[in-house]
Amino acid sequence: MTVYLPGITETDLKKIILSIQQLGSGRSNAVGTVTLATGAATTTKTDNNCSSGSTVLFTATTANAAAEIGNGTMYLSAVANNSFTITHANSATTGRTFLYAIVG
Repeated sequence: MTVYLPGITETDLKKIILSIQQLGSGRSNAVGTVTLATGAATTTKTDNNCSSGSTVLFTATTANAAAEIGNGTMYLSAVANNSFTITHANSATTGRTFLYAIVG
């Protein structure tokens, strides 16, 4: 779930408190979904919350995604400002879909 982010000039205390409550409840805007490219050995995902020092965590949401992790053929090969790259098996398998969370 996403969190409400008040603007830098926000003066409404209720909006600021709402944002703090949502953050304290575990909400984050640094999450998303990525599906591995078919017929390619890498997939690059653009995300504005990503920076070169970030850690990206994955959760498989399909059987094909779980198999990719189980085969040991998937890893986070690059993390940059606004994107990350996953190296994986060059496969015609579709539906290798993951949820991800960016930390840091």
